Amino acid sequence: MKDLSAMDNTSNEAFRLLKQLSVHLEQEDKYQPREKGLILIESTAENDNTICPKSRNLKVEDLWSLTNFFGLSMETFVLAVNILDRFLAIMKVKPKHLSCISVCCFQLAAQVVEEDCDIPSIHDVIRISQCKCTVSDIKRMEKIISEKLHFEFKATTALTFLHLYHTIVLCHSSERKEVLSLEKLEAQLKACNCRLIFSKAKPSVLALCLLTLEVETLKSLELFEIALRVQKHSKVIELDSL
Repeated sequence: MKDLSAMDNTSNEAFRLLKQLSVHLEQEDKYQPREKGLILIESTAENDNTICPKSRNLKVEDLWSLTNFFGLSMETFVLAVNILDRFLAIMKVKPKHLSCISVCCFQLAAQVVEEDCDIPSIHDVIRISQCKCTVSDIKRMEKIISEKLHFEFKATTALTFLHLYHTIVLCHSSERKEVLSLEKLEAQLKACNCRLIFSKAKPSVLALCLLTLEVETLKSLELFEIALRVQKHSKVIELDSL
């Protein structure tokens, strides 16, 4: 099977996309939540002292509601979840603080992704989220999260790879663009983000799984062959682990 770089489409755009993919593949481990911390949360029963999967998942649903309410991008939502999981995976957090933490993650993600004019005010976010914390609480928690994550917020996420894979496939395909729906892929990723278990997956693998499953449902041999080439280029050996 030919590599993507050896295919007929050798345009500057195709080359640029593959180079970009290689950069993100090198960076993704840096922004992966600590697996030991995620496993600890996964094994925690529901109680008042520690975060359990249910409480984390509910807060991610709240993050999605905030994203929708303020009309922000999918990128902001996915980044907010990434920041939240990375923080929870390294810190012992009491459930009573989770609302404040999730709001801070939302604000931090919005500051990275959105235009300044589109970033909601802290007062509005507190009011809509009903998190029962003050502006001072938010500022203090933002400082803690920023320091613990070393101010590294512009993360490589599964959405990064999903967008890249989608563009690469279309770049090498003769199919109509609307055949492979990015909106549908994003909706599937959103559902995965709302389950803690998927945070343990490498972003590149999760995105490739979603892409491959969608291509299989389309029953397009051309798209399937390109997806296999993307898998080979990404050096992903096994997708069934998800």
